[in-house]
Amino acid sequence: MNSSADSTSNLAQPALERDTSDKWWHLTFGGLMAVSFTAFAIWSFAYVDQPNHSLLLITAVALGLFMAFNIGGNDVANSFGTSVGAGTLTIKQALLIAAVFEVAGAVIAGGSVTDTVRSGIVDLGAISLEPLQFVYIMMAALLGAAIWLLVATRMGWPVSTTHSIIGGIVGAALTLGLTQGVGGWEMVQWDKIGQIALSWVLSPLLGGFFAWVIFGFIKKYILGYNEKVDAAMLEIKRAQEEERAEDDPHDGFQRITDLQQDAYANAMLQKKKFKLKKLDPEAPESEYYRQVHKLDKKAKRQESHRALEVYVPVLAAVSAALITSMLLVKGLGNLDLGLSLVTTAVIIGMVAALTWVSVSIFARSLQKYELSRATFVIFAWMQVFTAAAFAFSHGANDIANAIGPFVAILDVLKTGAIGSEAVVPMPALATFGIALIVGLWFVGRKVIATVGHGLTKMHPSSGFAAEIAAAAVVMAASVLGLPVSSTHILIGAVLGVGMVNHSANWKLMRPIALAWIITLPISAAIGAVGVLGISAIF
Repeated sequence: MNSSADSTSNLAQPALERDTSDKWWHLTFGGLMAVSFTAFAIWSFAYVDQPNHSLLLITAVALGLFMAFNIGGNDVANSFGTSVGAGTLTIKQALLIAAVFEVAGAVIAGGSVTDTVRSGIVDLGAISLEPLQFVYIMMAALLGAAIWLLVATRMGWPVSTTHSIIGGIVGAALTLGLTQGVGGWEMVQWDKIGQIALSWVLSPLLGGFFAWVIFGFIKKYILGYNEKVDAAMLEIKRAQEEERAEDDPHDGFQRITDLQQDAYANAMLQKKKFKLKKLDPEAPESEYYRQVHKLDKKAKRQESHRALEVYVPVLAAVSAALITSMLLVKGLGNLDLGLSLVTTAVIIGMVAALTWVSVSIFARSLQKYELSRATFVIFAWMQVFTAAAFAFSHGANDIANAIGPFVAILDVLKTGAIGSEAVVPMPALATFGIALIVGLWFVGRKVIATVGHGLTKMHPSSGFAAEIAAAAVVMAASVLGLPVSSTHILIGAVLGVGMVNHSANWKLMRPIALAWIITLPISAAIGAVGVLGISAIF
């Protein structure tokens, strides 16, 4: 982890300088993507075993991985923006964490089957589609969503990948249905489009409100307390210096060197449990030490790390319960674990209790650090764990926006028929997971910069608050069935933090909000053009 938020300054370096310094990283991830694409294409040919559709299959592989690449550049970058912006992680550290947990989430909990989107926002099951027409729609949807995501990412706009793929499917399906006479406007479930529009408002409002509450608590009871302690300790140190200055320069105290005096002063300020040895009241230096001893007692009464030792473990335990709930309900939802409500509650309670004990011990171990440093360290570590949990959940769920349409294509080419569900092969999960990470490295910096410090300045405590607020809303929305977007929730949470600090960048939020609104129609338009071109070529 970084020790300072200054590490984010490398985001603003000129591209040429960054490319030179990161040459080997570029080559490594570029080579990894090339090898993964080649190996997966070869595997796909063997899996489908339909030589008549070789060109169609290789195009589908390219479009699927291109979509996953751009999900990594936008959605994954959005998830890690608060950690990088707060100085908790460098972009390379975020990349390594994402590499482990995104791919693990995709492989372990990505699901063994996926809905082929026949009965989603567009009811493709209600019309008579030829299998290849269905393939063209899915390919065009991937193309439309991926191109829009790439444009938004290059502009630094975090947008919803789910809304992007929905837009692509709507545009491609409507265009093919109308031009081929197999369907019309009735295919689109317009009530769900209305829910998407509602999410543009509901998601950021909920994220912002929860972040405002959580960070407001942190700022008042932890950061605010720390500021008062720092001020009090500064006053104590000043009083000590005045006491030293008032001492008679001719008495026996002069036998104590400045180095010894400074050593004692530092010990007093750094260790609240520092003990004075018993003094001879007749010793010439006793009057000085009696005064300093009073200051020492006053310093102890400040209990400088009390907020970290009392409030942070409780906050961490509640946060651990939220994160565990999110992982069990959403992150591992595809595994069908069959856990009862009681079992789930016990697991959540055990994780929360273990977190409380661990963070309590960790907080006490930080007494040797200055208060500001201790605060940075403890929130930075908690933010690392929340970022890892988000990465796992993201890999398990949002990869479906790329792999769902692709696996539907793969299934049609293999079986020659349109099924309601399709098996998700493990090589596909692993390869698409790799594409997420490669996309994060190559194109994710601008989105990270927007989320990390463009909308408001981040500190590990505020970044942690934003992530926990987002987890709470995602969890509640999953249980209640509310139409929300995790991307929009996190952006709202970042703005909620900015509102507490009176530093929210509303000017930057305007183009982002516009990008949310045009995501679906732009993806639909590209998908519409794409399906005409693909059907004409193949």
